[in-house]
Amino acid sequence: DSEEDIKQQENRSNLKSKSSKRKKRDEGAETRKKDNSERAEGSQSTKEDLSLAASEEEANPPPSSLVVLGDYDRKPVQKVQPFLPQWLAQPKLVQKRIKDNLVPIRDVPGVHPRLLKKLQMNGIESFFPVQAEVIPAILQSASNGYLVGQGGYRPKDICVSAPTGSGKTLSFVIPIVQVLLDRVVCQVRALVVLPTKELAQQVSKVFNIYTDGTGLKVVLITGQKSFAKEQEMLVQKKVTGYCSLADIVVATPGRLTDHISQTPGFSLMQLRFLIVDEADRMIDDMHQNCLNQIVKAAFQVENGSGSNMLFQRTKPGPVTAASSCYPQIPLQKLLFSATLTQDPEKLQQLDLFQPRLFTSVYSEKKTLGGGTETEQDTNKKYTLPEGLSQCYVPCDLNSKPLLLLHFMLTMKFTRVLCFTNSREASHRLFLLVQAFGGVTVAEFSSRLPPNERQRTMKEFEQEKIQLLISTDATARGIDIKGVNYVINYDAPQFIRTYIHRVGRTARAGKVGVAFSLVLRIQERRFLRMLKDAGIQDIKKHPVKGNSLKPLVQQYEEALCKLEKTVKVIETGKKI
Repeated sequence: DSEEDIKQQENRSNLKSKSSKRKKRDEGAETRKKDNSERAEGSQSTKEDLSLAASEEEANPPPSSLVVLGDYDRKPVQKVQPFLPQWLAQPKLVQKRIKDNLVPIRDVPGVHPRLLKKLQMNGIESFFPVQAEVIPAILQSASNGYLVGQGGYRPKDICVSAPTGSGKTLSFVIPIVQVLLDRVVCQVRALVVLPTKELAQQVSKVFNIYTDGTGLKVVLITGQKSFAKEQEMLVQKKVTGYCSLADIVVATPGRLTDHISQTPGFSLMQLRFLIVDEADRMIDDMHQNCLNQIVKAAFQVENGSGSNMLFQRTKPGPVTAASSCYPQIPLQKLLFSATLTQDPEKLQQLDLFQPRLFTSVYSEKKTLGGGTETEQDTNKKYTLPEGLSQCYVPCDLNSKPLLLLHFMLTMKFTRVLCFTNSREASHRLFLLVQAFGGVTVAEFSSRLPPNERQRTMKEFEQEKIQLLISTDATARGIDIKGVNYVINYDAPQFIRTYIHRVGRTARAGKVGVAFSLVLRIQERRFLRMLKDAGIQDIKKHPVKGNSLKPLVQQYEEALCKLEKTVKVIETGKKI
């Protein structure tokens, strides 16, 4: 019994130990499951905490000295205001509305009675605003005669920026003629430099009108006459030496530099006025060397001794007691342009002395009281004639000739000046319109001789020609009378070209319209160019294709004629 009891007890203890082991295993598994679930929950909570912390850090980044390169966040671009010299920043403002601000010629102080009479004989009873401001300013600078400046000081240079057709030419012709009325010895006292032959002829003609009967001599040197002939007009050789035959010289840059270097006796030592018309083009076209040569010739020391040395002038420098002990003839520069640059770096090349700027580039702000306040508008770089209406016609390349014919034949445009970008394009368009027929047309470009160009211009002014196709040669300063419409057949590439082209119409307070044929690919750039220049009043003038259909058949026939004409011309050249 005792052995059996012992075995039963051992079995019971074994069963208890097994059950206790099972319980421990189950408890261990449960604790593991709990630990795993707690760990998972903990990892989720830590992830959530980390994401919250990251978002908080993004929202409120901690201060750091690190710089992130390649950051593409958009930032507002600060517009840099140009810092201009005082004479550019605070110019003398000139009224741009011509008709409303005419000044009777007798109300402008200081104009000589003889010149007032001449003005009236030419039908001028009132001065334009530019003339009323600039004429007294030039006369005041020479109030003590041309030999010495006011108070013995050097006179200030004058710059004028005003729209085309505002009367800039007369604003320097009148005062210069008046200042030189009392001259005794004939010497070159005034030199007018212009970029084109046609413009030089026009200015020379105005000078001749107002110097008639005064004894003053005006000489035009543009290369239209032989070099020897021009030399005979400028100087005369006598026993005592060379003497000048000109008081006022009107010249183009190339021919002028030739005479400075090659004509014996041609002296600018007595030069008092240097007038640069279309001054911005003189700078841009690299004629700066010409201006340097003029200034060098004006202050050139001639070989000689004795009393002659007393009257020779030296290049101006600082005012000292020594430099003030004897007077010398000052050289005053007068700059005129419709698109005068405001780039101080370019103007610095002209070496101006205490310049005064007269400008019509400003904006008008209406006040509550009904009046107007004027202030200079830095965004509006150019001004256009008041009576000018501007339109542009979106088109494709093939429809451009048809549009021009539509304007001439269907819309009945008269006295039209049409501009192309090259003389070859001008010639081709002329031949095409001529082959089409129904329009009195002529071309005006540098490929024609000067005499033929003059004849063409006269016929256009007499209304014998209704369409004049031209290059940009005429766009600078030429006063073509009675232009009703300007058509930019080729859209201008630069804003200054546009300003000078459209300025051929609406001159002297009259009304005119300018159309620009703009390819659709050019439209965006063209409008941006005008917007950047402050010109926003241009209207879109689309022309429907149906209105061009009646012209298509005759146009195709004209193209065939043109092709034959071109072949004949080419074979003639080969022969």
